[in-house]
Amino acid sequence: MDCEEPLSSFELQVSNPQISQRLVNLRESIRNQTDVALGITKQLLLNEGKDSNVVFSPSSINVLLSLMAAGSNGATLDELLCFLKSKSNDQLQSLASKLIVVVFGNGEPMGGPCLSFATGVWVDGSLSLKPSFKQVVDNAYKAALDQVDFRTKGDEVRSEVNSWAEKETSGLIKEVLPPGSVDNETRFVLANALYFKGTWNQKFDASATKEYDFYLLNGCSVQVPFMTSKKKQVARAFDGFKVLRHHYKRGVDERFFSLYFFLPDAKDGLPSLVEKVCSESSFLYRHLPHQEIELGVFRIPKFKISFGFEASNVLKGLGLVLPFCATGNLTEMVDSQVGQELYVSGIFHKSFIEVNEEGTGAAAISATGNQRRSVHRIEKIDFVADHPFLFLIREDRSGMILFVGHVLNPIAIPPAPAKQNESNLPHVVIPLPPAKHIERERFFQEKKMDGFGLSGHVRGHSLDSLTTTSSRRGTTDFSD
Repeated sequence: MDCEEPLSSFELQVSNPQISQRLVNLRESIRNQTDVALGITKQLLLNEGKDSNVVFSPSSINVLLSLMAAGSNGATLDELLCFLKSKSNDQLQSLASKLIVVVFGNGEPMGGPCLSFATGVWVDGSLSLKPSFKQVVDNAYKAALDQVDFRTKGDEVRSEVNSWAEKETSGLIKEVLPPGSVDNETRFVLANALYFKGTWNQKFDASATKEYDFYLLNGCSVQVPFMTSKKKQVARAFDGFKVLRHHYKRGVDERFFSLYFFLPDAKDGLPSLVEKVCSESSFLYRHLPHQEIELGVFRIPKFKISFGFEASNVLKGLGLVLPFCATGNLTEMVDSQVGQELYVSGIFHKSFIEVNEEGTGAAAISATGNQRRSVHRIEKIDFVADHPFLFLIREDRSGMILFVGHVLNPIAIPPAPAKQNESNLPHVVIPLPPAKHIERERFFQEKKMDGFGLSGHVRGHSLDSLTTTSSRRGTTDFSD
């Protein structure tokens, strides 16, 4: 067994025995959050995302669910806490406030990865936040709060949110809310943006990149540019799959960010591997490589993915239902009777990732300093990622997962954009009777790929995630 669980970076900095129990509780919270992340990953990758490349940030979704919990009461609060595997709102908020500072703090000034983590809250000017909810927004989540006029200036609000999104994602997402997405029934918009850009300690030689076959799940193959290196890599073979770990360039702080490739032995083995890895956090922790070894044949593909989805169906499939009902019990957000009518109309998420020669490499570290490992001789293995694989971005000291996804085809073209008059709005249509059901289109499809992509200007491995949710009154007219 390589390790049982991650140790928080706080433990490296604090030796006061009076707060040792708080550190234990923090590790438990991160482990629970990892379990939640893996549950969402399994539901998404094996269902809605099973036929396309996927990248998403469970951390970003978790922030909005935690904010929803802070504004909930009764059975809805109980269901959210159960889903998030948390004992209380206080525990969620304590974890959030620490992670924002330690895990999501920008490492670029210290020579590490560039991170931007921001939360925004837009509330209708006719409403005032309850003091308790405002305190959580301000102190625990460091969120930007703005009161706006949804009723008569919805398009101006939409532009404001889009400008915020563009700024917080370094221009990668310019339009998170399309025309018509804010109406006079909107009362709340909550958004979280997570941007990450890191470079590897040792770059790949671009002149060594060559095209090889990548085998798809349908049995066909495509020609894909593969990167390679003769340097030692942090990798290990397990029963039925291999795992490769790349370290990002580290700054002077205590954080270690890594990209993990989970490669099934069988070319069609990704679904069963997702089942295994996402079964529980302890399985993940037991199958992370820590030792640098010499590889035989080593090739990993360059890839670029953008993926957006409406998360409420995924969450409902995991048992989280009440926040999306007309009686959502979001009574702790605003100091008004309107709070009795608020519910979540949708949680929309979009992420972007690019991996290339500048953004890959391996660090000369066999294990993080605070994890137990067994020392044993490892035979030389091949690592050729020429068929669908799972990947994740993780901060190794805390164990926090930032991004997860799978690659089915490294050169796949994103789906064609939805027409503006189609239902691609950032609100799920309020549930109608079966005869009036409206099929929802996938949200966040861009007019062209470089509308949010790096367009060759940002080198390295760059990720971006944006999650939004909106609350509406439960008194919407159901007529056609």
